[in-house]
Amino acid sequence: MSDGSLAAQITQHGLSEAQAERLARAVADTLPDAAAPQRWREIVDRVLERTLPFAVHRAVFRHVYQDWPTATRGPAPAWIPADDAFANSNLGHLARSRGLPDYPALHAWSSAHRAEFWEAMVQRLGIVFAQPPTGPANLADPRYPDWFPGARLNLATSCFRSPRPTTAIIYQAPGEPATRTSYGALDDLSNRVANGLLQAGFTTGAALAVAMPMGVEAVAIYLGIVKMGGCVISVSDTFSAAETGARLRLGGALAVFTQEHWTTSPLEEKLVSKLKAAQAPRLVVLPGAGRQAPSALRPGDLAWADFLSDNPHFEAVPMLPEAMSNVLFSSGTTGDPKAIPWTHTTPIRAAADAWLHHDLHPGDVVAWPTSLGWMMGPWLIYATLINGATMAIYGGNPASRGMGHFVESAGVTLLGVVPTLVRSWRLTHCIEACDWSRIRAFSSTGECSNADDMLYLMYLAGWKPVIEYCGGTEIGGGYITGTLVQPAAPATFTTPSMGLDVVILDEAGKPASNGELFILPPAIGLSRALLNHDHDEVYHRDTPPGPHGELRRRHGDQMEALPGGWYCSHGRADDTMNLKGIKVSSAELERAFAQVDDIRESAAIAVCPHGDGPSELVAYVVLRPGVEVALPKLKNALQTALRENLSSVFKIHAVRVVEGLPRTASNKVMRRSLRARYQTEQEQPP
Repeated sequence: MSDGSLAAQITQHGLSEAQAERLARAVADTLPDAAAPQRWREIVDRVLERTLPFAVHRAVFRHVYQDWPTATRGPAPAWIPADDAFANSNLGHLARSRGLPDYPALHAWSSAHRAEFWEAMVQRLGIVFAQPPTGPANLADPRYPDWFPGARLNLATSCFRSPRPTTAIIYQAPGEPATRTSYGALDDLSNRVANGLLQAGFTTGAALAVAMPMGVEAVAIYLGIVKMGGCVISVSDTFSAAETGARLRLGGALAVFTQEHWTTSPLEEKLVSKLKAAQAPRLVVLPGAGRQAPSALRPGDLAWADFLSDNPHFEAVPMLPEAMSNVLFSSGTTGDPKAIPWTHTTPIRAAADAWLHHDLHPGDVVAWPTSLGWMMGPWLIYATLINGATMAIYGGNPASRGMGHFVESAGVTLLGVVPTLVRSWRLTHCIEACDWSRIRAFSSTGECSNADDMLYLMYLAGWKPVIEYCGGTEIGGGYITGTLVQPAAPATFTTPSMGLDVVILDEAGKPASNGELFILPPAIGLSRALLNHDHDEVYHRDTPPGPHGELRRRHGDQMEALPGGWYCSHGRADDTMNLKGIKVSSAELERAFAQVDDIRESAAIAVCPHGDGPSELVAYVVLRPGVEVALPKLKNALQTALRENLSSVFKIHAVRVVEGLPRTASNKVMRRSLRARYQTEQEQPP
């Protein structure tokens, strides 16, 4: 593309010919002899104005990288760190303390010396022990490492090392002014929760569920349960009554904290009514948004005001490092949700990933639309508070303009997203009038990213990096990620996480550039038990050993190693899928579809209609003999069944009626074959 053609292209996006020519000349005159990444960084800093449309910025980006050798150097970086970025980063400080020169050397050390690395991270994070370890970590069995022999701790204590007046949470409900809660006030409120639990008759080890949207009280309840030695049972407030009840039973919940109703979604969620329908145990009910009349409480239920203790003083109960502090749920190929315990050790991974890969510091403000029902809710609490930063929580719809203004007014410096949310912002243009200049970085997790959407996200904040971050509930954080000391190309990763390593294998179990990714344990954060499945069978059985017999751990993601040291995710390698950042199995979806009378059988698959990026749900269905039904009516029936029997979050993109489902010789549905069929249909001309 010549400079003249760049000017011509720019005029198609709203600029006059004179404006386009001036911009094209400025681009041509900026470091004309420098390498493309350096040119692009200078053009962003000195030439491109944020007021120009995204299409103009994208045209310039493509022009600068028109000769980029993707086949040998991988994707073109849209963000390049400053020359002194590593030296000034948390990663750089850690490297200097070990006498290491650069990031590759630091990661190699962290992988080769696991015990030493995690000991260093515990010190850097200031993890508080009631009783320190009596000796070094014992990693003889990588499936069951003993990281802190003889120790006692309560991870909630490590969340309150910041000065009490420091802001811990900025919260804003739609249409209301934002409120600020200090570390001291949050500490006191969580202590009142812990004392309230004791007064209500609960003791150390009690399993207590939280089923409510994220807010100051939800964070305090979570930490209060952990402080008193209890175990939080995390339940998403979007699940159906049946699925909610199943999770409460799997976790052995003795009580549930909830609120009257939730109005941030298009459909009002009446949480108390749903929990009653789920036959939930004792409820502690907080007021909800709006002025609706409170629900009638059952015998034994408590209103929040009656539950909450007046005593703001509590000493956190010291626990064994591997004592359960939280049970979260993640889908598996069996259809039953995996009940995954977090221990008092797991959150160290979350805090370490934030310190290392997100370069989090005291004074940073972190927003990540999520809830305690998903791992990013607890992740956000520990990652932010242990690092002395501030959580920013918006109580409204994250896809709205209100979210954009909240990010601006709260001074958010790290904004977490799921790719589906970014696509919504891009389609509606609702964020473009907001000033996001204080953002230092984005982080994207939960599903595959679309490169063009991530390029747009960078543009929204004046070309700040997106840290692609992939992991899982059973990891406590990420296993592959980006950093703030390496270039960022949209929708790609740059490194395995610190303190572990990974390998990509083909179907024969041999190293490959594209295949299923396996984790090389041990590492803090990796689960060691499941409440309702055989942990060894799920993660270790029949995994190909390393060249010297090393243990490898299955995770189920399809990953590709690209030239130049980059990685790209291709979604799940099994029959689970990520929809809107939530991992769900085909079996769970199909179980909901089976409630539609007209359906004989179905298969749920996730597809990427745009080639990459967020997955969309497609249902293949076989109708009962003699049944004829219009597709719109069938899709509506399936969507209703999904909402009533699983969750209101998942949306059906398309429905295909077929005479039969493809099956293997052992009668298993060949969902990969259906995905290939759908992609072929999409590629054919109409």
